[in-house]
Amino acid sequence: MTIHELKLKFLQIRDYLTDDVNELLDFTKKEYVQNKISIIEYRDLVRELEKLGAKFPDIFINNSLIH
Repeated sequence: MTIHELKLKFLQIRDYLTDDVNELLDFTKKEYVQNKISIIEYRDLVRELEKLGAKFPDIFINNSLIH
């Protein structure tokens, strides 16, 4: 799945279009948790969104089990 396809899926589900990479990152996480996208798609989308400036909230980083 590409970022463009992700935006279209976001539009279909949320009824509005966004270019906010953090909002798209949250949406990507939700899609993965709900088994709507594979781990490979999730990883690739997160990588692309991070390149565009998306960041995980500090609460997830500070409370991570992986340090």
